[in-house]
Amino acid sequence: MRTVVDLPAQLVEKLKTAYSERLVSVVLYGSAAAGDHHPKYSDFTILCVLSGITLAELGQSEEVFRWWREQGNPSPLLLTEQELAASTDCFAVEFLDIQQQHRILYGRDLISGLVIDRVFHRAQVEHELRAKLLRLRQKASGMLSEPDLLRRLLLDSLSTFCVLFRHALLLHGVEINSRKHTVITCASQQFNFDALPFEKLLEVREERLKPREVEPVALLASYLEGIGKVIDAVDQREKAGLEK
Repeated sequence: MRTVVDLPAQLVEKLKTAYSERLVSVVLYGSAAAGDHHPKYSDFTILCVLSGITLAELGQSEEVFRWWREQGNPSPLLLTEQELAASTDCFAVEFLDIQQQHRILYGRDLISGLVIDRVFHRAQVEHELRAKLLRLRQKASGMLSEPDLLRRLLLDSLSTFCVLFRHALLLHGVEINSRKHTVITCASQQFNFDALPFEKLLEVREERLKPREVEPVALLASYLEGIGKVIDAVDQREKAGLEK
């Protein structure tokens, strides 16, 4: 009987069959690589590096990627080796995360030696925080009278903000593991915001609280305020850098 645990190994075999010698590396990253995978709220994220990517490779991936999506996972990221080395300025947050939390499932380790410019990192952290906050407000404004939808929105947003909070901490010289409780505790102390709404949502994710025990409208204001304080701190980081 197939289990969730062996899915990445199955994917590697399918990728090897599809791409043969053109498959350079397969990398598991994110919560599963960090040991923080939650079957209900997490998925398996994969980076696949090929020697070249043409329509032929895209066609050969179609059946494999369809199978992978049917297991509840996003399609693997497809990059060439050259694209990988050239993309760290555009995707500083993503590649720092992959660098810090990854497991090589097949092939060469092309991740550990990547050089990531921290100037691009700070700019992307602020951009992502502001964009995600705007999107959250936009969606929440249409759900205030529908607590089930609002609760789901907050739960779905939590992982993203935990990632970005951890990167905001990195910008302030605080290096921690990716455990969500650790991130929220450290970020709330560093940036002086109320951790309660984030902790309540984590307890729902971990099934230590039932969803109906958490009133999302009551949490929303503090949740948004906490995100805003992190954004302010990241923005001030830029100003401090410019004054040096």
